[in-house]
Amino acid sequence: MASNEFNPEDLLFAETHEWVRLSEEDGAKVATVGISAFAVEQLTDLVFMELPAVGTQVEAQQEFGEVESVKAVSPLYSPVAGEVIAVNDKVPDELELLGQAPFGAGWLVKIKVSDDAGLANLLDYASYQKQCAEDG
Repeated sequence: MASNEFNPEDLLFAETHEWVRLSEEDGAKVATVGISAFAVEQLTDLVFMELPAVGTQVEAQQEFGEVESVKAVSPLYSPVAGEVIAVNDKVPDELELLGQAPFGAGWLVKIKVSDDAGLANLLDYASYQKQCAEDG
């Protein structure tokens, strides 16, 4: 694990394979969102990614972008409701970051959380691992 990566055990996961790291920035709850290593492995051969613009309002469990592999186009779902306050512009040009550092440099968006009700639907790492094993 690279030193600039988050520990997956400290993250929350959506059943749709997005991860969330919650932090506090300027008194607001901020969710850094990415896609899990499991999802990247399942997708294989990524060719394109579309991310939202800063300022976009997102809803929990609603699509905010998509990732395309040679096999399929997969929607990206927001785990929380809020406003996109940062977008990792590097990722669409360097899709290999998702495989190299899915829990670090491969983060996708930061969302200022307006409603954290969506957090109740997220899984801890152990539960997510169990889901992946069942999906595997």
